[in-house]
Amino acid sequence: MECRLGCGACCIAPSISSLNKPAGERCRHLDDNNLCQVFGKPERPQVCSDFKACDWVCGNSNEFAMRTLTELEQITLKQV
Repeated sequence: MECRLGCGACCIAPSISSLNKPAGERCRHLDDNNLCQVFGKPERPQVCSDFKACDWVCGNSNEFAMRTLTELEQITLKQV
């Protein structure tokens, strides 16, 4: 699956510890169009580079992706 440009769910819903970004907050590298300003650059966090859009996570809408990633983040937090 190709990433939906302008979705930004993967840059908002999960926490990104290397950036001290809590879950639910916009990443500081996300612009007003929900595009990553460090995409493809060496300073992009490894966790972000490793994430790949897929149907079961992203579904067919930005809202679906946000909901799924939020739920996955909550499950992860409960396991820690």
